[in-house]
Parts: sequence; C-alpha cells; structure tokens
Amino acid sequence: MADLSTTYMGIKLANPIVVGACSLSKNVDAIKKLEDAGAGALVIKSLFEEQIQIERRAFDDDLDQFGNTFAEAVSLFPAVEHGGPKEHLHWLEKSRKAVKMPLIASLNAVEHDTWVEWAKQLASAGADGLELNFYSPPLDTAITAGDIEESELEVLSSVAQAVKIPVSVKLHPQYTSLLNVASRFADAGARALVLFNRLFEPDIDVETESQKIAPGLSRPGDTLLSVRWAALLTGRVETDIIGSGGIGSGRDAAKMILAGARAVQVVSMFYRHGMDGLGGIVGELGAWMDERGHADIESFRGKLAQERLSDPWHYTRGQYIKGILGFD
Repeated sequence: MADLSTTYMGIKLANPIVVGACSLSKNVDAIKKLEDAGAGALVIKSLFEEQIQIERRAFDDDLDQFGNTFAEAVSLFPAVEHGGPKEHLHWLEKSRKAVKMPLIASLNAVEHDTWVEWAKQLASAGADGLELNFYSPPLDTAITAGDIEESELEVLSSVAQAVKIPVSVKLHPQYTSLLNVASRFADAGARALVLFNRLFEPDIDVETESQKIAPGLSRPGDTLLSVRWAALLTGRVETDIIGSGGIGSGRDAAKMILAGARAVQVVSMFYRHGMDGLGGIVGELGAWMDERGHADIESFRGKLAQERLSDPWHYTRGQYIKGILGFD
C-alpha cells in the first residue's frame, strides 16, 4: 500500500491533504471529525486585524453611548478595553488540546507591528506553523508594485525572525512577476508558498442595481492556475509549494503533486459534500498511487514540473504556440 506521508514546511504529515482556513475550524467537534476523517493537517480560520478593529470600535461605541447623560456621570461603565485577539488565541489553544494533527495558524494583519506581535502570540498558543495572508489592493496611484512587495517582504522577514515555528505565505496570483516575488519570499524566510489565496470578488446585480458578493467556492477547473505555477516554481524556488483551489478529488491532488506541490489545501469540497468527502480524497489518492506503482509521494512529486519536461512551452506560451503551429 502506498505511503502518503509528506512534509509541509518541515512539519510531518500523515498525508498531503490539508484542510484550508475556513469556518469549520471554529468548532472543536468539527476539527475532531476532520482529524478522524484523515486530514493531514488543518489551517485554523484566519485572524484578521481588520475584524478586531471593527469589533473594538463597536465595543467602544457601546461603552460610550450613555456617557455624559448627566453632569455627575462621565461614563456609566468602568474603564475596560476590548480583548483584541485573545478570543482567537483561546480558541487555538483549545483546538490544540483537542487533536494531535498539525495545526497551522493563519494571520491577516494590517500594521507591521501587529503582524509580528500577533504572530508571536499565535506561536505561543500552540500553532505548529503560521500562514501569512498578504493581500492589499493598491488604492493610491503613487504606490508601485515594488512598494507593496517590499512591505510584504519586510513583514515576512520580521515575523520569521520573531517566531520559532515555520512560516508560509499564501500568495495571490496578481503579482507583476510571480517567479521573482516567490523567490524573494523564499529568501526572506518563507518555508512554503501556498498557491493561491482565493479572493472574494465584488459583483453587481443588474436586476436590483445593487452590490453583491460573487460566489466564493472554487470549481474543479480552478486547479489549472495553481498547477501551472507549481510546475514553474518547482526547481526554481527553494521552498515547499502547496497547491490550493479546486481540489475536490484524489486525482486533483495527484495532478498538483505531479506539478511539484508537496501538499494541497481543500476547502470548497466540504461546503459541497460535507466532511465525509475528505476520506474519499485520501483513499482515491492512495488507490491512484497503487495503480501506478508509486510507493510514496516523492516517487512522483514534480514528475511533470517544467524543469523535467522536454516541451519548454507547455506551462508558458503554449496557447500561442498551439495557435501558430496548429497542435491538437
């Protein structure tokens, strides 16, 4: 029987199927079921600095709403402050005690000092690893792509130096030169790069002439973007590559590993088919490996990465070459 074990930024996993950050990790019973179903690891739902900022403002407004109602009372409530990330940290500690599988914290902050301080707190709360989510749409015409990248690299470097647990970066696909920035992230301390962060896009309902949010679940065909870049990054960047987006079967996972990924993250499948589908993915991957005589993950990982192919165009300008030469 095939050995599905692998590593994720140096962390040993029983198999390469990782539960990505989602609302399932808000429930300890759900986390236990995911472990029982065969998850190799789980990424805890992200800690967002913006969410804490919103909650803190609402908290302060509630405390102040009856202030100065009469001269003798400047405030009706004692001087208390919002707890910041304490609730999230408590939840991580509780989850760590409940399961044995690796738990990876996810962080999306705004201020440089917050990235570093909260990263240290997440590490202290029991996280085995840390995933940084960088995404900040440039809204100032004076800000360049280089400015954004330098800021993110500075944060990554500071966090990697501040914590003892391994740090990964969940990339978005909109960098101007993805190979360059991926290489620089690796040099700055990223032990893994996750391809890619699924961005919720704003939409417009033309019937009601109002705003709406586009559906956020990935589809099977969404694997192709991650497959392409996993194949291009493998061998060029000295860090683990993790596939994400559209992983719904063991064959999807196999495709990503063939391109060079060391593990994959799964989320949307759970919302479509429930947690029971996880065992099916693990089982199908193992069966696929047995059918082809792959004893372990490393026996086929990166087999179809660009560096190993004779066709130099397949992952780059293949669509143009096909049009020019008329390949079927």
